[in-house]
Parts: sequence; structure tokens; C-alpha cells
Amino acid sequence: MEVNGTATILSSAYLAVEYVDAVLPDNPLQPSLQQAWGYMNDNYTKFQIATWGSLIVHEAIYFLFCLPGFLFQFMPFMQKYKIQPDKPETWEKQWKCFKMLLFNHFCIQLPMICGTYHFTEYFSIPYDWDSMPRWYTHTLIPYHWDSMPRWYTHTLIPYHWDSMPRWPYLLAQCLGCAVIEDTWHYFLHRLLHHRRIYKYIHKVHHDFTSPFGMQAEYAHPAETVILGAGFFIGIMVFCNHVTLLWAWVAFRLMETIDVHSGYDVPLNPLHLIPFYAGSRFHDFHHMNFVGNYASTFTWWDKLFHTDAQYNKHLLSKKDQ
Repeated sequence: MEVNGTATILSSAYLAVEYVDAVLPDNPLQPSLQQAWGYMNDNYTKFQIATWGSLIVHEAIYFLFCLPGFLFQFMPFMQKYKIQPDKPETWEKQWKCFKMLLFNHFCIQLPMICGTYHFTEYFSIPYDWDSMPRWYTHTLIPYHWDSMPRWYTHTLIPYHWDSMPRWPYLLAQCLGCAVIEDTWHYFLHRLLHHRRIYKYIHKVHHDFTSPFGMQAEYAHPAETVILGAGFFIGIMVFCNHVTLLWAWVAFRLMETIDVHSGYDVPLNPLHLIPFYAGSRFHDFHHMNFVGNYASTFTWWDKLFHTDAQYNKHLLSKKDQ
């Protein structure tokens, strides 16, 4: 029954996305994107696309999203948005962070990225753009025979779905991945704060009590693997095209760099996401070391009351 309930929820979500997709106009850039994608498939192997393509996407997006926060330190008018103004960024801290990033990205994350091709092959994740046949089964349907309930399943029915998903599907899938990753991150992150293991692994990430964007992936190699594993769980659930890997990378990096930015910038589009934690929420975690363990959303901290100290902090700021 739980499986049927989950399937019903996912089916309803996809129906809602299909409705939104149906009323949206066509993407004017689609022909150019399709041509570029075709050129990539014609000139590079799947291994090259999955491995070196994923590495390039990760590095380009990471440092591109870090750039605004890096520039903010040189803009006096942006200092009013800095959450901990008494702890400015320094060249020494940023250089220390950059060196650790290079090690993590190329010695820890690159070997993990090298498994992307085998992952996509194992789960038969397509790389092509053109439409191809897919299959689905109807859910179990009850009927009565000799006063006894029976069940049967419809036969496989073919339908066509473009291999390249449109952006509403990618956005919905990224949000689903974020929910799964956030759950993994909350419980494993909280475990890493246990007093018996904190100093061996997670303490590295807390070298800076006032975070800045580039510090988002500054961590012990073991933490990079432990918390990074949550990234792949949502992919195993939702991925139906290699582009979701890259879309989810972009979404996750944008979120984690934002919450580590050290700035609470107004009109941040990420704040439109319901229950989004944001930079103030996670900045308090670096300042306080206890509580606010979730990565993206606030509900796990609310449920387990691990945001209690943060709420008291907010009340004290209002009283001032």
C-alpha cells in the first residue's frame, strides 16, 4: 500500500508538471540547443560526455556562482547585507579555501565523477535528443470474482516522450532530488556533529565561523564522500536523461553556495522556494556550531526542534 501511495503521489506530481508544460510556450532557443546537443553526441563518446562534460559543468558552475559573493567584499554598499560584518573575508582564508577545493575537486570528486558513465549505462539513461518509445503499466485495479477480490495489471502500453526533458520536468525533478538530499544531509550532518567524531571529520568545514561562497565544498575528504552520496540518491529515483545530472548539479551548487555566501541579499529568487532555509539559517550554524543541520529546507530542524537556538537568536535580534 505504501508503494502504491508513493506511486500515486509521483503520478499526480508528473500530471501537474505535464499541465504546466502544456500551457507554456515553446522555448525559442530549443533549435540551437538541439543542434549543439547533436554536435556533442556526434563528436564525443558517452564516456567523454558523462565524465569530462560533468567535470566541466561542475567547475564552471561552481566558480561562476562563487563570483558574485567574491566581488561583494569589494563593494561597500553590499556590506549592509553581510550577516556577520565583524568577520570580513581575508585573502589568507580564501587562498586556504581555494587550495582545499582544488584537492577535493580533482582528487576526491573527479574519481566519483568517473563513475557517472557506468551509472548511466547501468540504469539505461539516454543521452539522445530525439523522441523514443517508452513503456508504462497501469496501477493494480481491483475486481470481484466469486465474491473474492482479485487484482490484475494492465499490459505494457507504449507512449512517446522526448528523451530531452523540457525545463518544467527538470525543475520538478531537481526539487524532488533536493527533498531527498536534504533528508540525507540532515541526519548524516547531525551525526557528524556527534562529539566523538566531530573533531575527526566535520571540524574541517567549520574552520570558518563566518562562511563565504567558495567555502561551500571546503570539507574533509571523508565528508565530501559521506554527504555527497546524498546527491546520487535522487538521481537514482528521478533520472530519465543525462541532462538531469547536470541540472541537479547546477541546482545543488546554486543552493549550497547561496547558503554559504555570508550575505542575505534581497530579491533572492531562491527564497520563492517554500521552506527554503537560506543564508541566515545556515550562517547561524557556522556561528553557533549547533542546530540548523539541514541543507536546503527547514522542516527537519523544525520537526526535531534543532532550530530552537536559532529562533531564540532571531528573537534577541528583534529585541535589539
